[in-house]
Amino acid sequence: MAHPSVKARLPVSPDPALYNDDIRPVLAEERRWSVLNMAALWIGMVVCVPTYMLAGGLVEQGMNWWQALLTVLLGNLVVLVPMVLNGHPGTAWGIPFPVLARASFGTWGANVPSLMRALVACGWFGIQTWIGGSAIYQLLNAVSGGGLVGDPLPILGINVAQSACFLGFWAIQVLVIWFGIETIRILESVAAPFLVVMGLALLGWAWVKADGFGPMLSSPSQFAAGGPREGQFFKVFFPSLTAMVGFWATLSLNIPDFTRYARSQRDQVLGQLLGLPFFMLLFSFIGVAVTSSTVVIFGAAIWDPTELLGRMGGGFAVVLSLLALSVATLSTNIAANVVSPANALVNLAPRAISFRLGGLLTAGLGVAMFPWKLMETAGDYIFVWLTGYSALLGPIGGILIVDYFVLRDMKLDPDALYQRHGSYGYKSGYNPLAFLALGLGVLPNIPGFLHAAGALEQVPAVFDSIYQYAWFVGFALSGVLYAVLAKRWQR
Repeated sequence: MAHPSVKARLPVSPDPALYNDDIRPVLAEERRWSVLNMAALWIGMVVCVPTYMLAGGLVEQGMNWWQALLTVLLGNLVVLVPMVLNGHPGTAWGIPFPVLARASFGTWGANVPSLMRALVACGWFGIQTWIGGSAIYQLLNAVSGGGLVGDPLPILGINVAQSACFLGFWAIQVLVIWFGIETIRILESVAAPFLVVMGLALLGWAWVKADGFGPMLSSPSQFAAGGPREGQFFKVFFPSLTAMVGFWATLSLNIPDFTRYARSQRDQVLGQLLGLPFFMLLFSFIGVAVTSSTVVIFGAAIWDPTELLGRMGGGFAVVLSLLALSVATLSTNIAANVVSPANALVNLAPRAISFRLGGLLTAGLGVAMFPWKLMETAGDYIFVWLTGYSALLGPIGGILIVDYFVLRDMKLDPDALYQRHGSYGYKSGYNPLAFLALGLGVLPNIPGFLHAAGALEQVPAVFDSIYQYAWFVGFALSGVLYAVLAKRWQR
């Protein structure tokens, strides 16, 4: 018997150009994802190297450890709201993110926000693949006694062994992509408890080796960039909070890609609530505490866990730790950075592209983006990469939520979602009101982004201030504008 919160049914007479088996509604009897599966999905995505290093990047920007952790927690509580809201139509109607976007952006127009989201995912896929390859490189280097060091290759800037490990980890992910979405559910369910245990074991190792958690947690000012400067906390806090929201702004859009498999709204809401904020905080704390301990153990603060494990030498414990690091990266990357672009590419050409082919194309694009260059400095990573794409994706989230909850009262037409000339066809398949609201929501953040990225030497201070709140500004502005424009158009 179907749960009352599940309304999914197959569309009548779908247009082949808008429909295939990978993006059709998932029916109630096909749902297998419980609260624990949804929580495991989030644990598998949260436990990764970028999360471990997240609070460290904030400490480098001038916060102390507890301010950094508080910022991480607040950012994840904020992003949990659109995560749960956008997850609702996925569970209710069984549809992925690109199909949901058809209701607001149009049957063809939905390709724009879904491909924008996909491009960010390709960048993340490359970053995580680089991290996973680095773990393998450190493992092999430890086993060989440091024999893998070599000169950087021209253009690439990394050596032969690093390149081979990067491509080897990439190939492992391609195998998982080949076996599809059910393999992802199984992978996350198995990986989650293993990763939690390994994270706590690393914390225990640091405590024992350093006889505590080191000086950073008791006197952090000497380790921050110039220390937590008097009266300067909020200058760092607000752009950092925006960056923390930006960390999962991607998933807050395409979360229907997963909640469409949830058995009920209770499963998707509780699963996300249990899996996201708490484990982000826990793993960020592990990163700060272990790094603090490295000051005592090695005489320097080592933020990068791959470098840390490389310094620990050989032995079974190190091999197991590097294996855990590889599993963490694999579980995060497959779920967070393959499903969305794969579905976006399927939505672009359902008759030509399957989920499998879309995933393989994503993997190829991730390699081509030279991800190691995106991770060169903490400042660029947080304030250019994370904040920059939050300025792009926040407006899309605002439009989706306003369209579904405010304008449609959570009611969709499953037939029209898959028909070229149905009620979501708008003007030649595009909704001009949604695109106007999107453009106006992104516009105020462009000068601040260009300044942060170094493309402009100077902009009026007001644009830098706006950019500090990029996700919030775009989300609110586009959402409100879309609601006003749509209601006025209806009248």
